Amino acid sequence: MEQYEPDRLSAAQLAAMRRSLTSGRGALSRRSMLRAGGVGALTVGGLASLSACGIPPAKREGQGPASTDFSAKEKQLSFSNWTEYMDVSEDEKSRPTLEAFTKRTGIKVKYTEDINDNVEFFGKIKPQLAAGQDTGRDLICVTDWLAARIIRLGWAQKLDPSNLPHAFANLSAQFRRPDWDPGRAYSYPWTGISTVIAYNAKATGGKKVDSVTQLLDDPSLKGRVGFLTEMRDSVGMTLLDMGKDPGAFTDADYDQAIGRLQKGVDKKQIRRFTGNDYTSDLDKGDLAACLAWAGDVIQLQADNPDIKFAIPSAGYITSSDNLLVPANSRHKTNAEKLIDHYYELPVAAQLAAYINYVCPVDGVKDELAKIDPELANNTLILPDKAMAAKSRAFRSLTSREETAYEEKFAKLIGA
Repeated sequence: MEQYEPDRLSAAQLAAMRRSLTSGRGALSRRSMLRAGGVGALTVGGLASLSACGIPPAKREGQGPASTDFSAKEKQLSFSNWTEYMDVSEDEKSRPTLEAFTKRTGIKVKYTEDINDNVEFFGKIKPQLAAGQDTGRDLICVTDWLAARIIRLGWAQKLDPSNLPHAFANLSAQFRRPDWDPGRAYSYPWTGISTVIAYNAKATGGKKVDSVTQLLDDPSLKGRVGFLTEMRDSVGMTLLDMGKDPGAFTDADYDQAIGRLQKGVDKKQIRRFTGNDYTSDLDKGDLAACLAWAGDVIQLQADNPDIKFAIPSAGYITSSDNLLVPANSRHKTNAEKLIDHYYELPVAAQLAAYINYVCPVDGVKDELAKIDPELANNTLILPDKAMAAKSRAFRSLTSREETAYEEKFAKLIGA
């Protein structure tokens, strides 16, 4: 069999992943800031497993018959997801939306919260995927960069649109065309993760902070500004502020953005680059304003009315966690039916009300209002058309680009 050598991960890429896992988006809370406490302890060897070479690819479309699907005979499926990423009943004894799916379809779901971070989880399933074996999972939920890698390696099954009528019809426009899966042939988003500007109105003296330019140049904020240790968020938001498209920028654009941030460091406008530990500093007012993740802002606002957020007129960065059917899974059709279940409006509303992340399902507002009118009007959960139009995704990077960009970013933040 022809061997396939995936992109190797450089030292800079591995260092960036470590930052993500310990304090960055890899440690981002799913609902109650629990994800940071659940991050697995990875060794360098564990991270390096992502860059193994000589891996035979799974069968791609057109290379052979599709995996045998036992869905018709076996009314079951196995779903791996993150912790605190599924609605739970008040007595914490059941998962209502999953039970509703089983009651309606007769398909039993083995639901496992065994994803603590992308790298660790990929290390679990990679040997089976590389060998063309069933991972024991019919549906997985991974962040966009890993979803892109799995699809590129031929380790995800192409989805059948006929089993996804609600998903196809109700997917929000801002999530329809990621450059790593155009038209969503292999994936559907579970949630979106938005990067916005957050500020403590008490610390700013009531001043609104709504642009990266203001973060970098407003003298009243000097020494009280935070950016993120996630390269795609900090550089992506800076590119947008410069009038550049994070989905189609050049090396020169990237260098210009790094240079702009470097000036903010040199003149001590930027206090520090942080992972999700910015939440404490923002809450106390030690940071007057910063780049922040929407899920954290919602949690902070629940306890501190001084926490505000703004969507820059230049736009904001959105990433996503995505549902994939691994190659050689036994129950592809059943998995597709479950994906579609979560794109039905009442179900999507119930999930969004519990996890409080960006809902990728269009038209869900009325259903969410029946559960909680305040959540239905929260644009961090349901972006309105004006906000959604400002959403931008950071483009996929080649291995060369990621190595070069992470090295420059690491130098900037002193990592």
